[in-house]
Amino acid sequence: MRLSKRKFIKILGFSIFSLFLPVKAILAATKQIINPNLSKEQKKIMFNEGTERPFTSDLLSEKRKGFYHCANCGNKLFASTAKFESGTGWPSFSEALPGAFKTKIDYSFGMERVEYHCAKCGAHHGHVFNDGPRESGKRFCSNGLCLIFKPE
Repeated sequence: MRLSKRKFIKILGFSIFSLFLPVKAILAATKQIINPNLSKEQKKIMFNEGTERPFTSDLLSEKRKGFYHCANCGNKLFASTAKFESGTGWPSFSEALPGAFKTKIDYSFGMERVEYHCAKCGAHHGHVFNDGPRESGKRFCSNGLCLIFKPE
C-alpha cells in the first residue's frame, strides 16, 4: 500500500509541475529578434543579457534633444531630458518613459540587481540602480548598443 501511495504522490507532483512548463516557453517567446540587422554584439547583449565594454558607446556624448528607442523593435524608451552623465561609462537616464520596460531581479555577480527589458520585444537593456541624481533617485544604466537615438 505504501509503495502505491508514493507512486501516486510522484505522479501527482509531476502532473502539477508539468502545468507550469508552458509558462516558461511563453515567457521565452516574448524575447524575439525583430530587427534582422542587429550585430552579433547587439544580439549577445539584448538576448543573452550581456554588457558592452564601458566608455565605448557613441551615445555617451550625445547632447541633442530627442528620444532613445530600442534597437530591436523601435519602442520609444527614454527622453533626452532624462539623460545625465553618471561617470560609469554607459549612457544613464534618471527615468524611462511610462510602460517602456519590464523588470526582473538579477542575482549574477553575487549581488541583487534590477534588470530591465523592453516591454515590447523583451530585449535586455541594462540595470536600474537607486543612486540617480534627480528626484526619481534612479539610474537606468543602459547598454548604448541597445539604443537608437532619434533627434527631434
